[in-house]
Amino acid sequence: MNPIGYRILPRSAPAVSPDVLAGFAAIGSAQISDCMNRLYGVDGLRPLHAGNQRTVGLALTVKTRPGDNLMIHKAISLGGAGDVIVVDGAGDTSNALVGELMMMDAQSRGIEGFVIDGAVRDLDVFAQGQFGCFARAVSHKGPYKDGPGEINVPVSVGGQVVNPGDVVVGDADGVVVIPAEHAEAVLALALKKEADEAVAKEKLRAGTYTKPWLEKTIAEKTGAAK
Repeated sequence: MNPIGYRILPRSAPAVSPDVLAGFAAIGSAQISDCMNRLYGVDGLRPLHAGNQRTVGLALTVKTRPGDNLMIHKAISLGGAGDVIVVDGAGDTSNALVGELMMMDAQSRGIEGFVIDGAVRDLDVFAQGQFGCFARAVSHKGPYKDGPGEINVPVSVGGQVVNPGDVVVGDADGVVVIPAEHAEAVLALALKKEADEAVAKEKLRAGTYTKPWLEKTIAEKTGAAK
């Protein structure tokens, strides 16, 4: 067994069905966040890739020493279709943790994208392509490859705890992570919210949209409702 600091834990069978995962591909991160009461979400990471495509997959987690990508390389070698590499780099932005070659390696294996709580480099390549990459910053300084680091352990990314196998959804607004055990329930709420917003948009176009809650809330806050 690998010692603490170099553990590579086995992957559990996915707890999220392919249908549920596919359902999230049609829903924005903002709507999903609303359905988790705006309490859960990854803060401080931004999309660095081209286009407005949505990145959806299951978290393959990596915890690494700041500035070191030894175990990120290993995680990529273990990953495949439907995976998103989620890296806890402690938010350090001194050294880039991934770049063009690692992106190409991940793409060749069908990996859906990177979520890096740290820095990346080769921004021009990420900015031209369709491979999802969310990171805290950009740095030309390369990484070390010594470790320590661990794979398939709980990590903290942008203020959110991410467990292996959680659902990751990233788009132009950022990244949300849905705990695997709540994925089906959150998807149902998010689909309803999408439907409600579609109705609201139609009313806005027709000029019939109202906000009955607005005056009621103000009255309650100012005491006028008493």
